[in-house]
Amino acid sequence: MQKVKAKKHLGQHFLTDLDIARQIVDALMLADTYSHVLEVGPGMGVLTQFLIQNKGYTTFPIDVDRESIGYLAEKYPELKGNIIYGDFLQLDLPELTNNEPFAVIGNFPYNISTQILFKVLDYKDHIPEIVGMFQKEVAERVAAGPGSKTYGITSVLLQAFYDVEYLFTVDEHVFDPPPKVKSAVIRLTRNDNKQLDCDEVLFKAIVKTAFNQRRKTLRNSLKTYLNEELKQEEIFNKRPEQLGVEDFVGLTRLLG
Repeated sequence: MQKVKAKKHLGQHFLTDLDIARQIVDALMLADTYSHVLEVGPGMGVLTQFLIQNKGYTTFPIDVDRESIGYLAEKYPELKGNIIYGDFLQLDLPELTNNEPFAVIGNFPYNISTQILFKVLDYKDHIPEIVGMFQKEVAERVAAGPGSKTYGITSVLLQAFYDVEYLFTVDEHVFDPPPKVKSAVIRLTRNDNKQLDCDEVLFKAIVKTAFNQRRKTLRNSLKTYLNEELKQEEIFNKRPEQLGVEDFVGLTRLLG
């Protein structure tokens, strides 16, 4: 197992195992559909060093830590002009790639990893795939299907537009400092849904309302949306974790 020394900042846990770093980069499978890759939180460049070996796309490391930005600029002069100092959550991502498609990759800071995924949803038509390291619990939640205890708001909203694959689990000892939780790598690839066959704003509201009271039947959790006639529909006897994405789409049309 090859290791690299990592510098600590912003509470991030840095991957030190180069074999795992290479596996994460190799998990990008759709490189023929884009020519740019945005790397979130590159730190000391453990993923960057493998990303820049691929000549099929241009890598844009994005970090809010000036020390990391300076280090990358010095170590990888070939990235000159592509290293971005800024908050990924605040950036206009298509502007960075001249509105061309791009992938997103990273050993994501765990405290904002879910926000990163919802940011991706804002630009879903520009992003064919995402590969990232997450806290294992978050990765399981994103990948979970109906009937699972971890299936919820994040699962439905992301799976409406992306197919999610849980790739592998990563132990604590390959990070510096070691986190108190296990980690996991997942891949999201854009599905064929250009848009949902329903009011997407209402869809999101219904999914959130239903899962915020997940122990209740839909008849109770969604009662503010229902009239007496709708209450008789069989679907409202179910709980939210029993519904797949298409079920929620149908439910949204029913309530809309």
